[in-house]
Amino acid sequence: MIPRLDAGSLENLEDDALERLKWAAHELGFLVVTGTQMNAHDVTEVIESYRRFFSQGDAQKQVVSMVRTGSNRGWGPSKSEQVNPKANPDYKEVFDCGLELPAHDPMAGLSVYAANRWPDQPVDFAPKVQSYFKKSLSIGMVVLRAIAAATGRDAAYFDDKLSKPMALLRGNYYPPRPASAGALDFGIAAHSDYGCLTLLATDGQPGLEIQLPDGSWQSLTVSPGEFVINFGEMLEMWTDGDIKATMHRVRGNNNERISIPMFLNPNYDTNVAPAGQDQILLAGEHLSRRYNETYVHLQSK
Repeated sequence: MIPRLDAGSLENLEDDALERLKWAAHELGFLVVTGTQMNAHDVTEVIESYRRFFSQGDAQKQVVSMVRTGSNRGWGPSKSEQVNPKANPDYKEVFDCGLELPAHDPMAGLSVYAANRWPDQPVDFAPKVQSYFKKSLSIGMVVLRAIAAATGRDAAYFDDKLSKPMALLRGNYYPPRPASAGALDFGIAAHSDYGCLTLLATDGQPGLEIQLPDGSWQSLTVSPGEFVINFGEMLEMWTDGDIKATMHRVRGNNNERISIPMFLNPNYDTNVAPAGQDQILLAGEHLSRRYNETYVHLQSK
C-alpha cells in the first residue's frame, strides 16, 4: 500500500508522519501527499491552461519549440524524448519551464538555468504556470525538509543546497494510445527520475504505473489537489541509498491525460556524492548528462 501523508504533519515534523515517510522513501520510492496549499481548483485551473496550449496546432506550438533553445525550455513534440533506450521515443508531448537566474549571476549562462519560452496563447498561460511553479517549489521543500529529518539529518539540511534549485516544471500531454502502438511504445517508457524529488499533479485520469519491490507494476491514480511524490537517482546516490529511486511508466489508454511534474533538484554546484566519500559529483553535471541522453535534440551532445 502506497502511504498517503498529510502535508501539515510533514511540515510539523510529526513523529508518525516521519516514520511512514522514511519507510516509503526507502522501501517504495513513492508516496502521496494531501492537504497542501494547493487545492483541486488550483491544480485543475493550471491543467486546463496546459490543455488549451497542447490543443493548438503544431505550427503554433513550434514557435516555442525547445529545439530552438539548445536546452529543455519550451515545447517538445511527440517522440522528442527517449527516457528508455530499449523502447521507442515517448509519444507524449511536453512543455518545460524552469528557474531563471539574474543575468549577473555567474551560473546564469548554464543550460539548466536557460531562459524560458512562453507562448502567446493562451494569454494567461505564463502567469498561471509561473504561479504554480512557485507554489510547487514550496511544497517540494516541505517534503525535502521532512525527508532530511526522517533520515537523521537536520531538517534544514537541503535548504542552502537549493538556494538556486535546478527546478524544472513540466506539462505532459498524453494523447490516447495510438492504434499503431506496439510493445515498445509508451507515453513515457519505464525509467527512474534523474534528480532529487518529483512532485506530480494530474487531471485524475489513470495511467501512471510504478514498479513494486517484487517487480510487478501497480497503477497509481490521484485526484487534482493530491500529489504523487517520488525520488530520483541523484537523491539515492546523495543519501547513500537511504532513499530509493523507483522505476515507473505510462503505457497509455483510450483517454488523453495531462500531468504536471515538478522536478526539484539542488544548485548546479552542489556535491551530491555520498557523504564520507572522497569524490566530487556536481549535481549540474549529472543532470546535464542525463538530459543529453534523453532529449532527442540534445543526444548529439
